[in-house]
Amino acid sequence: MQATIPAILAALAAAETIIIHRHVNPDPDAIGSQTGLAAALKAAYPDKHIYAVGEAAPRLAWIAPQDTIEPAEYQHAVVVVIDTANAPRVAGANWQAGQQVIKIDHHPDREPFGDLSFVNTEASSSSEIVADMIKASAKLQLDQTVAARLYAGIIGDTGRFLYDLTKAHTHEVVADLMRTGIDAPAIGRAEEEITPQIAKLQAYALGNLQVSANGAGSLIITQKVIGEFGLAQDEAQAAVSTVGQLTTVRSWVVFTERPDGQFRVELRGKQWPINPIAVAHGGGGHPLASGAIAKNLDECNQIIEELDQLNGEQLH
Repeated sequence: MQATIPAILAALAAAETIIIHRHVNPDPDAIGSQTGLAAALKAAYPDKHIYAVGEAAPRLAWIAPQDTIEPAEYQHAVVVVIDTANAPRVAGANWQAGQQVIKIDHHPDREPFGDLSFVNTEASSSSEIVADMIKASAKLQLDQTVAARLYAGIIGDTGRFLYDLTKAHTHEVVADLMRTGIDAPAIGRAEEEITPQIAKLQAYALGNLQVSANGAGSLIITQKVIGEFGLAQDEAQAAVSTVGQLTTVRSWVVFTERPDGQFRVELRGKQWPINPIAVAHGGGGHPLASGAIAKNLDECNQIIEELDQLNGEQLH
């Protein structure tokens, strides 16, 4: 059921064990909102058992680490699933085994789940929502640890404040985070820095991107390319924003081959919504940033054709 922030805060206050999950293949907002909320709860309720769980994410470990727990911890736990639009994308097992599930998210709520749900699609990020929760609470406090994690999430999901969901409120939240004394430039540098392997990938992406006459960009990153550059599977997503910087690209799609032969699909747009294509292929997301899974190269080519057709319709 759709709940209010006070109702969610009350449920968390009443819980003895709180286990926070986020989505698979995490980005800074997933880790930042998850571990930022965990840190705020731990500071406010030192006697509670509070965990942030999911598969290891070495690329984002600088934001905060992940906890490892036994299945028995879920028996009487309140489980929070944050920054995750649908149940299949929840990272980690046993999340449905708790006594209550709370969903907190900013993605369109096409597949509702949870006993309590707070979804604000006007928020720039789930980290922004957590900051709003803290401000609405008489118990939770914003300290430097919490603020640094939420700041990492917000700048990640707004593309350093470039994307359309960056509102005046976003900057107001960030001002509050910065007033705690966090080293904002250092956090920004940590998100911007790339390894030599990722630099090679980005050069490959710019050199191999296909752009149609309608401004539809497409790139396929195979397992062979990932292996040649010595990349971890999640590092291949570093090319997604790179190709969108080209002036000739109006919307674009990047396919990353997975070890099982399927392809992770990342769709992006600058002006018009591309998420209907993601939804048509079993995915979803924001109007200008969505994802899906393609079963094979034939489906990848179909998505490229649909994106080009969408661009053509908008241009003509």
